[in-house]
Amino acid sequence: MAIIQKKSLAVEVADQLQEQILKGSYSVNQKLPIEQKLMDRFGVGRSTIREAVKILVNSGYLRVQQGVGTFVEDNSGVNETLYQRLKRAEPGELEEVRLILEMKIAEKAAMNRTGNDISKMEHFLVKRAKAAEANLPEEYIAAHIGFYMAMADISGNAILTELFKSFSKQWRSAILREYHNTGVLNAASDLHYKLLDSIIRQDPSRAWYWSGKITGQGT
Repeated sequence: MAIIQKKSLAVEVADQLQEQILKGSYSVNQKLPIEQKLMDRFGVGRSTIREAVKILVNSGYLRVQQGVGTFVEDNSGVNETLYQRLKRAEPGELEEVRLILEMKIAEKAAMNRTGNDISKMEHFLVKRAKAAEANLPEEYIAAHIGFYMAMADISGNAILTELFKSFSKQWRSAILREYHNTGVLNAASDLHYKLLDSIIRQDPSRAWYWSGKITGQGT
């Protein structure tokens, strides 16, 4: 029986199956063992096996033929999308990516901002403050991410913006899972205004600094 480290059982099973496929343990178009055999092999339940298969189907490594079985797909040239990889990321990994992206985006935004850009960022901070006051976590997070998306647009780097857009989808899910009270989320509110002020003043070094302070607090 394979030993599963409890990060996420479905992800661990998917990782091990993917590794076996890439090493050639299963050939293209080969049918996987039935669910019960996979359950016995990995020591997990049926729902975990089905979720693991779903992950690999979405990644292009498997295909399911209803009423027939699950088969290894021709994965030559198949790469897991960034969004799919982010779904499997550990919280610490997400925080590192967030730090790198946000600090660079903040720096670039301070260099490239216009008057209209500032209005957009201020708009989201106002919405965020109102949601915090009313203790509406989902509305708060939407405004919070809107603030950063506006900043990413200001950066002037289309690739940075697309990377942050992909990242923000998973970041949103992570925040919703972890926080249910806007008081905790809003702890670094004053730092966000300092970040905005740095961008208004077109001071890239201060924008970089305050962005790092915010991410360091996990908010």
